[in-house]
Amino acid sequence: MSIKILHIDSNNPILWQQLEDAGFENHADFKSSKEEIEAKIQDYNGIVIRSRFKIDKTFLDKATNLQFIARVGAGLESIDCDYAEAKGIHLIAAPEGNRNAVAEHSLGVILSLFNNLNQADAEIKAGHWNRESNRGHELNGKTVGIIGYGNMGKAFAKKLRGFEVDVIFHDILENIGDENAQQVSLQELQQKADVLSLHLPWTPETDKMVNTDFINAFAKPFWIINTSRGKNIVTADLVEAMKAKKILGAGLDVLEYEKLSFETLFQDKNTPEAFQYLLEAKNALLTPHIAGWTFESHERLAQVIVDKIKAVYSK
Repeated sequence: MSIKILHIDSNNPILWQQLEDAGFENHADFKSSKEEIEAKIQDYNGIVIRSRFKIDKTFLDKATNLQFIARVGAGLESIDCDYAEAKGIHLIAAPEGNRNAVAEHSLGVILSLFNNLNQADAEIKAGHWNRESNRGHELNGKTVGIIGYGNMGKAFAKKLRGFEVDVIFHDILENIGDENAQQVSLQELQQKADVLSLHLPWTPETDKMVNTDFINAFAKPFWIINTSRGKNIVTADLVEAMKAKKILGAGLDVLEYEKLSFETLFQDKNTPEAFQYLLEAKNALLTPHIAGWTFESHERLAQVIVDKIKAVYSK
């Protein structure tokens, strides 16, 4: 029987080509609404998505022949995973595909914040030669705390080798430390960390996790990096901590104002007050959800998805 796959987002061409070469039947629909896709989804055995819309119970109830959902990305929060698994649907993601890109981006953000690179560049281009106000910090001797030690957290810890830093992490799973990082309690991490890097999924447990109480539990002023999900941080609380110099700098690749599709920034046309502060803050470095968005990861993500889909049908 031919396995029919519906692609609802564009991806690297190798994904389509290799699935076709393996005998799968590919179909594409990048424009139809969720309701229009639902009207025909019963004709397909698999679906390949990025983040165009949420795969919810309504969608899954109409997908009566669906055997797998493949998301070309690291997380599955746009899918009702419990309901899909209860229906026997395989869930496929590709965190292996962009973990290196996220790790390199995170490292670059720390080095830029520590050395005022973006600020100094802007000042030079505006005709200002300010040395003392751009005096930097060295990463050497600092303690980097990672929350979330999955694919992304582990890749970041590996990148930190050679910088002569102490790397510690907290995770809900136990006994997963390795040669690159020591596992500690959240309380110990908050006591020791000079830098906090988030590598978490967005779940009910991590939603708005970084709030005023969380920030104030840190013993020292610290820098924060977020390349995971924007809604893991309460931006207004972050900004208040930056004003109080409890947070020394913030590198945010994701923002709580992002829509699920990650294609546009705001839910509405109003610029939140906290975000306006970040736009003007010299110690805030903002990027548009590109930590895992390299040319290399674009291909690697597609390859991981192909390999995992083929594995489902080789058992």
